[in-house]
Amino acid sequence: MYAMEENFTITNNLTTMWPIADNSSETPPVPSYINITMEVPIAYAVPLYGYIMPFLLVVTMVANTLIVVVLSKRHMRTPTNVVLMAMAICDMFTLLVPAPWFIYMYTFGNHYKPLWPISVCYSWDMMQEIIPNMFHTSSIWLTLALAVQRYIYVCHAPLARKFCTLPNVYKCLGNILFFAFLHQGFRFFDTEYRTVYVSWHNTTVPVCTKSVAFWVKEYITEDGYYLTYYLFRVLFVHFFPCLALVVLNLLLFRALKQAQKRRDILLSSKKSQKTECKKLRDSNCTTLMLIVVVTVFLIVEIPLVVVTSLHIISSTCFEFLNYDVANLLILFTNFFIILSYPINFAIYCGMSRQFRETFKDLFIKAGTNARNGSSRYSIVNGPRTCTNETVL
Repeated sequence: MYAMEENFTITNNLTTMWPIADNSSETPPVPSYINITMEVPIAYAVPLYGYIMPFLLVVTMVANTLIVVVLSKRHMRTPTNVVLMAMAICDMFTLLVPAPWFIYMYTFGNHYKPLWPISVCYSWDMMQEIIPNMFHTSSIWLTLALAVQRYIYVCHAPLARKFCTLPNVYKCLGNILFFAFLHQGFRFFDTEYRTVYVSWHNTTVPVCTKSVAFWVKEYITEDGYYLTYYLFRVLFVHFFPCLALVVLNLLLFRALKQAQKRRDILLSSKKSQKTECKKLRDSNCTTLMLIVVVTVFLIVEIPLVVVTSLHIISSTCFEFLNYDVANLLILFTNFFIILSYPINFAIYCGMSRQFRETFKDLFIKAGTNARNGSSRYSIVNGPRTCTNETVL
């Protein structure tokens, strides 16, 4: 059911699709070798990944590095900030790992050349699909963990003291990275590569061909292996996390409206309640900022959920998906996911006073805090309690 056929394999940095196979013959009459021109819509891939992507790579590297530097400062080290920092690192590596291949293939125009030797072919699949998938999966689950954590802080504050602690956050990050690696781990070994010789530009050249690994065919079957992989990915990496994020976003927005009403009441009360009103305002800003972060994530992620789900249905029930169109949709979907990576830095700068102040002190007014102290941070965050933990 899931085999590689020329002109139908969708290869990209976040997802790969496998169309219906013709099980009547294990070996095609003409070897299908790895050639990027035959696998992606080159007319769109070259401008997007060859010309725009290098610029996005620089912007993403700078923006996410700044996020990590700012959030790693001691006074910024809160449970939620640790998750945000891990998200920034995963997003950065999702683009950084396949970037050398994108530049080589699309920027330098080598996409028409067959790949060889086998080590190069393996590196291509590993660096532009498997490893980026691992980091992207981690980023999705981290976003869900961030939303759950904020929901506990806002809607179930007493539980935050028990569950939302730095040791628990570090354990959660470790588990997410482990299971993301486990999810992709079998992909490192599920393909076998062979060298064959073909006529190319009137010359006989060595090229790589791919086939499903022996252990998959013997012990699991192609259908069972790829169906299990894609069903797990659709359900637990895309669909359920996105559904949970939509629900949590709605709950956080409702809690935000209720908190705003409480703040309005406090504003009209005695002056002794002004401090509490300020804390509530900071908490509301934090909640609103995380709602925006999750919303941007959902906007770029949901189309990928839809296309991958359509592929599963087309491969298991009845074939209706046009893989030329699916190739194009995946290409643009992945590009917009990449385009979203630097946006979080702009969101933090635009919506977080503490992030802006820390950024200015680190890169614009170096040494100001050393001379004047850092009392502003205690004003913003207050003591580290379960009820007033502020993200940024």
